[in-house]
Parts: sequence; structure tokens; C-alpha cells
Amino acid sequence: MERAEAARKGPWQSYVEGRDFTSGSSFIMVGEENNRENDIELLGATIEDQDFTASARQDIPLLINEIKRLSK
Repeated sequence: MERAEAARKGPWQSYVEGRDFTSGSSFIMVGEENNRENDIELLGATIEDQDFTASARQDIPLLINEIKRLSK
């Protein structure tokens, strides 16, 4: 959980050129539309890699919390 807490706050959203918009480069948007930090651009990543990375920011803390809940 320490790594998730050390990462920049979410949500993280994957935006892929040609799928989500028509020009520019693919990126991960960090934060919400009105409260954004610098975007993340991954070199050499597939679309699936980028989607996974963006989703992991939200999914890992949820998974850890669910494991803790089930362990009680």
C-alpha cells in the first residue's frame, strides 16, 4: 500500500489517440479535469499496458482494502 500512497493522487485515466481523441499522443491524465497534475506518457508501452497502468492507480488500493475486509 505504501507504493500506492506514494504515487500521485488519482484518479488516473488512460487516453489513447485514435480511440479516445483524434490528435496528439496517448497519455495518462493524472487527477480530475479541473485539478490535474502533469500527464504521464509511456514510451514503448502497448495500449493495454497504458490502460493497465492507469487502472492500477485505482484498483490496487481497492484490492488491498477488500483483502483487509475479508481477512477480518
